[in-house]
Amino acid sequence: MARPIKPTPILYGKEATNFELRMQNPPKISLKEKREMEAAYKLAQSRATFAL
Repeated sequence: MARPIKPTPILYGKEATNFELRMQNPPKISLKEKREMEAAYKLAQSRATFAL
């Protein structure tokens, strides 16, 4: 049986402001970092097994 999903925490004050700013202005990643992330994703996909 699945575990119940916990409620999402609510942010207040400075935490909420910082979160909102970060969501509106995500950090930029370099092309090299993007390629490394894509390679890691492809590797994980190739190793994953799916039993249907």
